Amino acid sequence: MELNGRIEGADVLIIELREDNLDASNVREFRDAAQSLMQDRARVVLDMAGVKFVDSSGLGALISCLRQANGRNGDFRLCEMSRTVRALFELMRMHRVFNIHDTRADAVASFN
Repeated sequence: MELNGRIEGADVLIIELREDNLDASNVREFRDAAQSLMQDRARVVLDMAGVKFVDSSGLGALISCLRQANGRNGDFRLCEMSRTVRALFELMRMHRVFNIHDTRADAVASFN
C-alpha cells in the first residue's frame, strides 16, 4: 500500500489513500504507513477519493489515527468520500465521530 503525505495550508498533513478498499486485507499496512506519516503531526486530513469500501477493521484503523492525532491535541479529518462510503459512515454513526468534509480544501480550511 502506498500512502502519499504532504503539508498544505497551516501545517496540515494531507494523506492520500488511493486504494479501492480499506479492509482486513490491507488494514495493517495502512495503519503502519499512516502512523509513520503522522509521527509528530497533530492536524491531519485523510483524502479518501477512490475508496469504494471500508469494513470494520478499516474503521478501527481510522479510529486509531483519530486517537493518535487527538493525543497531540489535534484532529484527524476525512474528505473526498464516495457516496457509498459516506452512507456506510452514516449508517454506523461514524459521521458523529469523524469530522468529514466534501473537499480537501474544505478540510484544510476547517483547521483555521
